[in-house]
Amino acid sequence: MRLLITADLHYNHPKSKPLADDLIDKMNTEPADVLVLVGDTAVADGDHLERCLSRFEFTGPKLFVAGNHELWTHGDDSYRIFTEDLPRRINSLGWHWLETEPFVAGDIAIVGSVGWYDYSFAARSLGIPRRFYAAKVSPGAAARFSHYADLFRRTDDILPIATEVIARWNDGKFVKLHRSDEAFLQEILDRLQRQLVGLSDKRKVVACIHHLPFRELLPPPHSSQWDFVKAFLGSERLGQILLAFPNVQDVFCGHSHLPISALIGDLRAVNIGSGYRWKTYKVLEFC
Repeated sequence: MRLLITADLHYNHPKSKPLADDLIDKMNTEPADVLVLVGDTAVADGDHLERCLSRFEFTGPKLFVAGNHELWTHGDDSYRIFTEDLPRRINSLGWHWLETEPFVAGDIAIVGSVGWYDYSFAARSLGIPRRFYAAKVSPGAAARFSHYADLFRRTDDILPIATEVIARWNDGKFVKLHRSDEAFLQEILDRLQRQLVGLSDKRKVVACIHHLPFRELLPPPHSSQWDFVKAFLGSERLGQILLAFPNVQDVFCGHSHLPISALIGDLRAVNIGSGYRWKTYKVLEFC
């Protein structure tokens, strides 16, 4: 089997779309048995998602994983979009919604998940209390807006260095889950684990998770703003579940836009590495 995999096409973004079109043209000439998109193809609002997926000429199984950007909306219910609207739209276009149903071919299976975050990757050196991560705003940025005043009802746990960090994570503005990040992640983890248990008889499982499941895939230290963002790149708990199943041998993710790979025990983890200003894809071949 030959897998063709990419992520982070961001088709609704004006600067990203032409690069995505070029990449899709290249992928349309690539021989493969299965095609997988690992999140952040396009936001749910509008028809960007349909326009992007219709550009693929691939005739074999096409598998789709949502990213956090698929949950972005100017409406009021990202959870409904994720659980109802997206599966319907993806399936109607002839794609396989991998979140709730693995793809199985003989003794090989592919599972997919949006993943999510619980701030376990937060940079502790920044000294930012958890409530700021839950609000998806740093202390330095929150201090500039009166509607974040509740975050400062307690100040004795805010280190001076934290007040110098000025950053926000836009999921806080555009993702409306009506539940905590931890609660949403737990739903994701429970579903992923059930699927992996059901695939324990398969010789090989490939996991396609949009958010990062391993600390080894995090970007290197950078500015305090970028280090703040690490809290929203994934969760250690994703990796713990994947490592609990020996037949999970390959993991592909996206989200951070950083091409990087790591060998974690016998498991190969690869961040595809597409970003707004560059696009790439990976090919996985196995018997």
